[in-house]
Amino acid sequence: MAIKPLGDRVLVKSLDSEEKTAGGIYIPDSAKEKPQEGEVIAVGGGTKDVEMTVSPGDKVLHSKYAGTEIKHGGEEYMIMKVDDILAVVE
Repeated sequence: MAIKPLGDRVLVKSLDSEEKTAGGIYIPDSAKEKPQEGEVIAVGGGTKDVEMTVSPGDKVLHSKYAGTEIKHGGEEYMIMKVDDILAVVE
């Protein structure tokens, strides 16, 4: 990975949302909600005030409008503060 977050930042790859409903209706891209679940790809070193509580490979839930979306190597990622992560999914 060529992207290394700094300080209390985390690089997250969003997990794809469902393409169709439980009833079998396909959802167009324009009607999909922004995903709130992702996988941690890389973490920064933290700061003296903030300890990094996640590690690469963790599946996490984050705030709906958290972070900054970026594209790198044809993939979409988000860089967000560790405080924007709400929970680790086990």
